[in-house]
Amino acid sequence: MILPPSRTNAEAHLYMDLRPCSCGETRFPRQSAVVALEDGDLAARYTGECPTCGQPREFIFRLPAEPAVAPAGDFRYGGDEPSHLLDPGEWLRVADGYARSVPAEVTTGDAAQRARATLIRAVAALDEVLKFVPPGEDVVPVAAFTTEQGRDLHRREPGRFRRDRLAAVRAAYAGMLPQAV
Repeated sequence: MILPPSRTNAEAHLYMDLRPCSCGETRFPRQSAVVALEDGDLAARYTGECPTCGQPREFIFRLPAEPAVAPAGDFRYGGDEPSHLLDPGEWLRVADGYARSVPAEVTTGDAAQRARATLIRAVAALDEVLKFVPPGEDVVPVAAFTTEQGRDLHRREPGRFRRDRLAAVRAAYAGMLPQAV
């Protein structure tokens, strides 16, 4: 199955991490290759074997015409357009997971660097949710939720998908970054 474009390697790897094997294992060692599709477009093909059950795993992502490029020293999952791989509910769950994994007390050294990298990813995931809010609108439209996990989160907590609330959470996570240096 050929999936929609992955805007960056980080987005492709996150997508794969969120799609567990039938045994439940989420990670697998991956080999990657650029392949030509029948229509002439290029794709990134990731293959590997589940370390738990041995099942082969494969993901093929169409490569975008214009790859997303992050400014030097910046981390982004994609360009200015919303993701075609993950819906806004999945992105918000990712941001929540990253933020929850950062210890409340971070001192210095390796732990501080890991906390900073994790918070940067949480902020980037919130940026992805915000891309689903149409210009001039205040909320992510219901039609943007395309996965059961995303629709479930939206049903339970629709207020979390308001632009102002997303921006406030993003600001809070970004405000924690200097503490994690």
